[in-house]
Amino acid sequence: MNPAFDTYIQSMAGRDVTVIGAGVSNAPLIRMLCSAGAHVTVRDRNQALPRKEWDDLGVRLHLGENYLDRVGGDTVFRTPGMRPDHPALDSARAGGSRVTSEMEEFFALCPCPIFGVTGSDGKTTTTSLIADMLADGGRTVHLGGNIGTPLLTRVGEMSPLDVCAVELSSFQLMDITRSPHVAVITNLSPNHLDWHLDMDEYTAAKRRLLDFQTADDFAVLNGDNPATAALRGRGQTKYFGGHTVHDGVIDGLLPISEIRLPGWYNVENVMAAMSAVRGTVSDETILETMRNFVGVEHRNQWVATVCGVQYYNNSIGSSPARTIATLHAHEGRVLLIAGGRDKKVPFDEMARLLPNHVKVLLLIGEAASQIEAAARRVAGCPPIIYCEGLAEAVAQTHKLASPGDTVLLSPACTAFDQYRNFEERGRHFVELVEALHRSEGKD
Repeated sequence: MNPAFDTYIQSMAGRDVTVIGAGVSNAPLIRMLCSAGAHVTVRDRNQALPRKEWDDLGVRLHLGENYLDRVGGDTVFRTPGMRPDHPALDSARAGGSRVTSEMEEFFALCPCPIFGVTGSDGKTTTTSLIADMLADGGRTVHLGGNIGTPLLTRVGEMSPLDVCAVELSSFQLMDITRSPHVAVITNLSPNHLDWHLDMDEYTAAKRRLLDFQTADDFAVLNGDNPATAALRGRGQTKYFGGHTVHDGVIDGLLPISEIRLPGWYNVENVMAAMSAVRGTVSDETILETMRNFVGVEHRNQWVATVCGVQYYNNSIGSSPARTIATLHAHEGRVLLIAGGRDKKVPFDEMARLLPNHVKVLLLIGEAASQIEAAARRVAGCPPIIYCEGLAEAVAQTHKLASPGDTVLLSPACTAFDQYRNFEERGRHFVELVEALHRSEGKD
């Protein structure tokens, strides 16, 4: 179905290929390379990585602390979490290796239009909305990227009539040399400054989504966000935002009252998705999608009502900006569970919201003391309770919350101090709340 992909696969036979990282997203890539006849070396820090499958496939493994010693080969696949300028990769390039990534190869080989979405917040919801709108419009849609599904291994199944909806992180974009046909940037705010050198580098990585567009391509940017409002695509550019809302209706099409997702930030996500697909699918399709779309797991996800208290899972809230946006989406009294591993982003702006939005602040994880320090600097700081982990935090909220209150997990930090990722953290929270729900009986 895709001659370019067939040629690519054939070219891998007998090649010496290194893949850095053997996580879930790279596993399909490793299998594909092995089936193509490549000589595959996998390098991973995890010394306890299960070996049987890779041994059966003939994969050479370099595991443990020295996993990046003497990286080389014809081709090296960089894992997204590894900086492109890592000394091990610079050394591989100097030795003649071609350093690439799963996403770079996908962009080169994809035969159909790509709708690419990035931003500091709202990427997954916006990408999912775009995918649903396109699918409801009758297109065959391939959804993936940073949203959790690698796409390179699926390129062979794609046709020019299909379409891809791809979420892209700054890690993936940092060294990419192609841009999508439709590029969406939801917003920009300080994030991942524990990985990027500074905000300028972070912004430059996001801007690469636009840098390689042509005059025939389309950019969708947030006109209400100063950082994105200052950008422009190389082709047609559409700015979404409050200026498109008149009498409570977005772009003369969708009443805000019909959006089933809470918070203005979700209204912005809807605006972005609408702007991206309008003209590709009918207005009737957009309206039908919005009537059925109720959100994405771990993104201000309603979990249960227990004794009159609403429980929401916003485990994706791994930065202060995400937590700020989610707090604005909840009216009334919030018991906020926050903490984890910080991204070197200040908590001061979030702390200023606490007196008016938060009834009790429950802190967990490595960054608990940093969040407390920011909170204590604000007049009217709510009561603060330290908890050993999520289980204790949920138990405390059940004791402290009254009917009409909201319990919100929105950590403002990554999960990596206690969990493998934000999904695992969110699932644990949901399990705890559901157990509480069962023990107390249904509301």
